[in-house]
Amino acid sequence: MQAEAASLGLDSVDSGIRSEPDGYVMLRLGGARYAVGMSAVAEVGRLPRLTRVPGTPVWLAGVANWRGRILAVLDVRPLLDAAITPTGSLGRLVVLTENTVTVGLLTEGVQGVVSCDVERIDPPPMTLDSETGALLIGQFTEPTGPIAILDPTSVLNLRLRLPSPRRLAG
Repeated sequence: MQAEAASLGLDSVDSGIRSEPDGYVMLRLGGARYAVGMSAVAEVGRLPRLTRVPGTPVWLAGVANWRGRILAVLDVRPLLDAAITPTGSLGRLVVLTENTVTVGLLTEGVQGVVSCDVERIDPPPMTLDSETGALLIGQFTEPTGPIAILDPTSVLNLRLRLPSPRRLAG
């Protein structure tokens, strides 16, 4: 992107995309590869037993007991228009945290850590619908194919789309 700016005679372009100095955790969702910045990942573990919560969106997979706390577990595959495939024994829970908000992200597996210079990150494709594009920061390409970068803030803010609790009539 910076090279394109230079070829147009511009000094630089601020795309809003920031590099992750510690790299990205690469994970699988719907058979595709995604990454999330290490700075947002608290831990990675086996998938816990989930309890579904009635009346919640399909992307809220349920809640789990995680280290003595109730943890909301999200399955963002429906929001990414990704195939819902069984997680199997390779499935992992990626615990994301920012400030005081913590959620679990259900994945089909974690494939390690990858680094990427900010110059290699392109914006999400313009062909994505707005809901899908809002969950992504951008994408980059490795020799084995493209990797989309999830925006952890947008994933954590999905909680704002949950139905508000019903008040008990008194």
